[in-house]
Amino acid sequence: MSLTRRARVRAFAKINLELRVLAPRPDGYHELRTIFQTISLADSLDIAFTPARRTVIELVDELHLSDNLVIRAARAVMDTLRVTGRVWMRLQKRIPIGAGLGGGSSDAAAVLLALPVLSGRALALERLCQIGEQLGSDVPLFLLGGKAVGIGRGTELFPLPDGKPASGVLVSPPIHIATADAYRLLHPRLTSESQQNKMVTFQSRVWDGGVSGAACNDFETVVAEQHGSIGAIKKRLLRAGASLALMSGSGSSVFGIFPSSARASEVFRSFGREKAFRFSLVSRARYRTLWWRALEEHITAKVWPPRSRKEQ
Repeated sequence: MSLTRRARVRAFAKINLELRVLAPRPDGYHELRTIFQTISLADSLDIAFTPARRTVIELVDELHLSDNLVIRAARAVMDTLRVTGRVWMRLQKRIPIGAGLGGGSSDAAAVLLALPVLSGRALALERLCQIGEQLGSDVPLFLLGGKAVGIGRGTELFPLPDGKPASGVLVSPPIHIATADAYRLLHPRLTSESQQNKMVTFQSRVWDGGVSGAACNDFETVVAEQHGSIGAIKKRLLRAGASLALMSGSGSSVFGIFPSSARASEVFRSFGREKAFRFSLVSRARYRTLWWRALEEHITAKVWPPRSRKEQ
């Protein structure tokens, strides 16, 4: 009888419905105010755990990234749980890399949620978030799902009520924006007056749930100045009827939210051969239901984070 436990899970992308950058912090990061939202665009992760006397972690990944967060996340889980075994993973990427969608962070969070269940151990959500924060600023979001306010580095999260279901189109132009370069371009504009204004407008955005058309991403202006296609895509989405269009993260993807699924499908088709994706917003309840479904063979109850029925 095989002792291997395995599962296939999805690692969902995120968009930023609002993103304001404030002053540099003593730790070298910038103070942020953002509204995160998970979406249906997702990578696929096959993961298997087999008990063994020593730990071996293997990742099949067509991109062959030298510093893959998936491997680092698996190692962190095994070390924290003080368990040994063979961890085999296969990652199939669909979320564009370097597009401001948090794909690498979501892949890491998927390991943090799935591996304790497969190994028959438990990690409290607080501990998972601590590990996630060490791996990357976006990782804690994907341990929770849905819509949330992020402050500090973006790792201090406060849930927002999930809004009505909505559909969108996301366009990822062939541009790679290094986050460090985006901050460098933005830094001269971070004045004390602008920061006070940002705080006021961000508070208003939170109160309206981040769904109004007056959304702002501080990175968008400076990135669009360097890459005109960013602004062109946004204008195209708005002209097509998007109620909200914005660049996500530090770029370079641009998304539009549409009043109906049918309209979103029409706009998606209009982009033809361009790298575009049709997506829907994934609520916190939906996010967790999809995770429970993926791990249902190994869990006993619908609790969060998922808990193994073979917990030791």
